[in-house]
Amino acid sequence: MKADKAAPLTLARRQRAWYRLHLGRLLLESECTLLGEVLPNLFGYHLIQVGRLADADLLSTSRIGHRVVLDADVELNNPPPNLYARPDTLPINSDSVDVLVLPHTLEFEADPHEVLREAERVLIAEGSIVILGFNPWSLWGLWRLFLWRTRIPPWCGRFMSLTRIRDWLALLGFDEVQVVPYFFRPPLHHLGVMEKLKVMERLGARWWPKLAGAYILVAKKRMATLTPIKPRWRRQRSLVNAGMAEPTARNMRRDA
Repeated sequence: MKADKAAPLTLARRQRAWYRLHLGRLLLESECTLLGEVLPNLFGYHLIQVGRLADADLLSTSRIGHRVVLDADVELNNPPPNLYARPDTLPINSDSVDVLVLPHTLEFEADPHEVLREAERVLIAEGSIVILGFNPWSLWGLWRLFLWRTRIPPWCGRFMSLTRIRDWLALLGFDEVQVVPYFFRPPLHHLGVMEKLKVMERLGARWWPKLAGAYILVAKKRMATLTPIKPRWRRQRSLVNAGMAEPTARNMRRDA
């Protein structure tokens, strides 16, 4: 039982190590650029990132003041998460989060649907979820067919198609807002070759968007009832019940 619990932590560290390699850094640059275009358009009081990619600050372009990074792993040589918890059991109040970011979180969870159910629970009505995922119907997906036994991220993860993610989100009461496919080059580590293939990014976005190596999806949680919307100037919501024990946290910033 102890070995089963330790395995995801080891995988998370291998995943962050992969993002420090040439290919990982190229992908991370693209993802930071895309999040820089998406996050400034999402507003609210509380923003949660579930999982970490290397040491990059994925939330820096958001206008939301209270940002929390949640992770199930603490690595001594890396900045610790603000909140230590698993993605499928969030120690956060229901209907309290405005924006939730899942950076390749679903691919490496045993029950990705449960992670999405938790996301639906903690998000407010009209709250937004931002999902970064790898596309199985791409050159990246083809690479995975040969490398998934190596236990090296991202190839050991379960790539999920946009169709499956859309179906799950629809069942949970989300409306799709935006989908952007990205990274059309093959997953090669040679920087010189990858630089020469840069033209594939422009051509792929125009001619074969469904074959992108990855995608970013933004969806909004539907209003469950016709309850009138309260004014936004009310006192801010609390992420944790006052009567409950505080979760293990470090440097959690709180707005008033």
